Amino acid sequence: MAVESHLVLALEELAALGLSARAVQHRVTAGRLQRVHRGVYSLVPQNALNVRGRYRAAVLACTGTRHTAALSHRSAADLHGLRACHRRTVEVIVPGRSTHRHQGIQVHRSINLAPDDITVIDGIAVTTVARTQLDLASVVPPRGVERALDQSEILGLFDLNALIDQLQRNPQHPGAGRLRGVLNRYGVGSEITDSELEERFLGFCRAHAFPTPEWHGAIDPGDGGLLLRPDAVWRDQKLAVEIDGERFHRTRGAFHADRTRDQRLVAAGWRVIRTTWHQLTKRPEELAAVLWRLLG
Repeated sequence: MAVESHLVLALEELAALGLSARAVQHRVTAGRLQRVHRGVYSLVPQNALNVRGRYRAAVLACTGTRHTAALSHRSAADLHGLRACHRRTVEVIVPGRSTHRHQGIQVHRSINLAPDDITVIDGIAVTTVARTQLDLASVVPPRGVERALDQSEILGLFDLNALIDQLQRNPQHPGAGRLRGVLNRYGVGSEITDSELEERFLGFCRAHAFPTPEWHGAIDPGDGGLLLRPDAVWRDQKLAVEIDGERFHRTRGAFHADRTRDQRLVAAGWRVIRTTWHQLTKRPEELAAVLWRLLG
């Protein structure tokens, strides 16, 4: 249990192991336990704790009988892998208006922190990725918020619906305006919307006298899997075109998913080509020449 808890245990956890308060104090006096915070103890000296040990100790120190604290802000972003944090001060969020102070801990208070805003990673209570991104937006500049969003996308943790939910539930949050601005400015994983992409591509087809394609036309590859919906489909010619936006399709999950989709289409007798927003808007004649040959 100590290893799983990063060598840090709360007094209640020690009691569950059969140690009375007197026995705990005896071990502290003997040097077998180290007091990290009030009611929080370590099996190693405090300066020997690893980062996760310090994180867990801080959360346990701020957790009361009526509320659960959670790692938050920059510390939570570090634990989620969204943004490295080298601060010695650990950030923790507590519900309500607690006035507790702890050395080495920056306590944030929130009256809108819901139970669903908290998850557990490696034995440490921490705000969810979406809540962490909202809190992070209140303490780092816009570029830091953007990079954390990019990193969440790369890690497969990006959830637009969860972010929208946070903004709707917390419109007055100090980070709400900055997070909303970054999402609006950088397009949330893709610099273009579906409607913009469709409008531009259909305009391109009209300009070069191509037949009008189906947009996101459903294709059944006949392999028992889910239907596929490429961006543009010419069904008679069995030609599918995918238009990749760099910010979305550069992520690892999208990279592998794209190739799996292409393989299923090719196996079903379809021809698949991939173009980019850059080629469509900056070098359209190059794309047109390829499509003329494929469409006949």
